[in-house]
Amino acid sequence: LKAIRACHQSAADPQSKLDALRDQYIADAPHQHFVTTFNNIVFGEGDPAADLMFIGEAPGQEEDQTGRPFVGRAGQLLEKMIIAMGLTRESVYIANVLKTRPPNNATPTKDEAALCAPYLFEQIKIINPKIIVTLGLPASQLLLESTQPMRSLRGSFQDLPESTTQAHELPPIPVMPTYHPAFLLRAYTEDNRRKVWSDLTQVIDRLGLKDS
Repeated sequence: LKAIRACHQSAADPQSKLDALRDQYIADAPHQHFVTTFNNIVFGEGDPAADLMFIGEAPGQEEDQTGRPFVGRAGQLLEKMIIAMGLTRESVYIANVLKTRPPNNATPTKDEAALCAPYLFEQIKIINPKIIVTLGLPASQLLLESTQPMRSLRGSFQDLPESTTQAHELPPIPVMPTYHPAFLLRAYTEDNRRKVWSDLTQVIDRLGLKDS
């Protein structure tokens, strides 16, 4: 953890710090300790000083090919959600727990998430968002140190746990867990869409964005 934290100390600005952290991730290659089939590392992109950060679970096929997070069908839906919030993709920061694609887009295991977590938490520290939206169960359970199902986690803000904020020297950032866009695509019901928009509306209100 000390090496991860030290890698960007001399960098002058948030983007340079994120670049240094990405280089450290590549050097450490935590993904070498689990099965992964990837072409590109998908580290994250967006405003390095964004007020709002979205965190998903892992890159898919399109993300692996481009090296960019959330560019496939789920990503297109996420972008529509971001625009509906009155924001743009460029004004937020988007990342995943895992930086490499799991075989057949498998759901990350808790061990895999734990290996990659220090880099994600350091990303969060550099960006220092006002709010984090976790997309899906792996990201929500990791950040909130929870074993609760998604239906129990979503719907209200929860702060990062004290154990996490102390270990990674983070403030108690509010986290809004919501369903992953890929889940919405599989279960595109009015009820699920309403739940996600309810979650995002709370983010809009907390950030003081005008609901357009």
